[in-house]
Amino acid sequence: MKMDTKKLNEILDKLLGMRAENEWFEFKSATNSFSLDDLGKYFSALSNEANLKNEDFGWLVFGVSDQREIIGTSYRTQRDELDRLKHDIANQTSNRIKFVEIHELFRNEKRILMFQIPPATPGIPVTWKGHYYGRDGESLVPLNMQEQDQIRHQTPDWSSEVISGASVSDLDTEALSRARWQFSQKNPHLANEIASWDDILFLNKAKIMIKGQITRAAVVLLGKEESTHYISPSIAQISWILRGEDEEEKDYKHFLPPFLLNVDKVLASIRNPRHKYLPDGTLFPIEIDQYDPWVIREALHNCIAHQDYRLGGKINVIEKQFGEIVLSNRGSFIPGSVENMIHTGSPPETYRNPFLAHAMVNLNMIDTIGSGIRRMFTKQRERYFPLPDYTLESDRVTVVIIGRIIDHNYTRLLIKNTDLPLTDVIALDKVQKGIKISAEQRRHLRRKGLIEGRHPNVYIARGVSGAVGSKPEYTKFKAFDNKYYEDIIVQFIGQHKEATREDVERLLWNKLSDRLNDQQRKVKISNLLRKLAVNKVIENIGTKRYPKWVIVETQSLSSD
Repeated sequence: MKMDTKKLNEILDKLLGMRAENEWFEFKSATNSFSLDDLGKYFSALSNEANLKNEDFGWLVFGVSDQREIIGTSYRTQRDELDRLKHDIANQTSNRIKFVEIHELFRNEKRILMFQIPPATPGIPVTWKGHYYGRDGESLVPLNMQEQDQIRHQTPDWSSEVISGASVSDLDTEALSRARWQFSQKNPHLANEIASWDDILFLNKAKIMIKGQITRAAVVLLGKEESTHYISPSIAQISWILRGEDEEEKDYKHFLPPFLLNVDKVLASIRNPRHKYLPDGTLFPIEIDQYDPWVIREALHNCIAHQDYRLGGKINVIEKQFGEIVLSNRGSFIPGSVENMIHTGSPPETYRNPFLAHAMVNLNMIDTIGSGIRRMFTKQRERYFPLPDYTLESDRVTVVIIGRIIDHNYTRLLIKNTDLPLTDVIALDKVQKGIKISAEQRRHLRRKGLIEGRHPNVYIARGVSGAVGSKPEYTKFKAFDNKYYEDIIVQFIGQHKEATREDVERLLWNKLSDRLNDQQRKVKISNLLRKLAVNKVIENIGTKRYPKWVIVETQSLSSD
């Protein structure tokens, strides 16, 4: 959101004239540098404080001293560096919240940066790297529990709202029967009692109704299809879509409540052929379903529990013929980070639809102990398949379940190393998918001999792939050292007397590692030619734009 210079100057003057201890803005000198981690902490703190103080935005201003003197800043003077900060901050904040805008302002020829920070969304305090920050006067501090609760309780629970005029007759009788059975499975010590309860008592005990009144959660889970008008304009719908390899839609079905029953119908629509692969050292293939039904069901139940029904969107289940299922629901991912949930194993501190979530727990559909997502990862790992992929956006969560092998070396590694920690498997899964891992993760996997290659082109280590008989595949990933390519170039030019850039690209293109993209191949070839020229092995007798390479006259083809 761009602002004109006049408006920015008005805001700066207002901030300079306010009390120093105000908690929703901060001045920093930041004359040359400022750490990303500290920037993220201030982002979380000022966003939360802007929410609590009912401000339109929080502000972090660089180039102003503690004495409120404008001194200027040279922090990230290039515009693309500032714009990249939005992405860097979103990567580590809950719900991928980022700066509204980063404004540059010049006053008396001194550069000022004004970071415009959105207030925390009602009901969802903002985290940085999984931690909540706030302000105590001018000090940056952890956001206390009272303030966290104050933000969380700003939004009423949509799913607990009582529906005027609705009754038990609006619920599906088969769904009611299934709900009793699943509640009994969850609470076997109450099995005999449950049989004697009437429907209203049962629904109150299962916390699906409130004091005998139908809730929105009851309609979503148990309502008749024609009862969905009670929750309008919100939508409760699951759409299954089958897409071919060309992404063309080949089939589809729509499912309304009762979701307790219709989840089974969604799963029945998904094709699930048997998948075979041959482990090393055996003549007998492993044969399993392409998809684990429990994993798909868990992902779909999570979509139902965490959908933001107020946004009027559907839950989508897209089946792709080449072996992927993509599930998505509207609303942000409130816990903030999938990996934090996997590593800590703890449940989220808050839910978007707590009443609906607890009803689903009581009906044995989901759990609240934080193990569901971790178990999805564990089950995929036990099947030697790629792990689930989550994409977290500000208003949508998408998870991809892959039912095919991406890299046989990864699969063989899991078969031969069943005791690998899940953290290592998650990092290796990123490697096989070409997803960037941290420098610390690369060092750790390299020390264990699990990966090779130079950043960013890392791959499953030769010691792993070579042991399982994949040397041709490994060679194609690793390719050869520079001396091999240099010799090919020199020999080619020697035979043909000269070579253009296009000639050299055609010569080397398919010999370079498959890990390199087109741009990286071009850079690699440029580096090889430059090195040969610097070493006076070849020279350019053409132009810079249209080079023509020849062998230096004093250079023999047999020399190194």
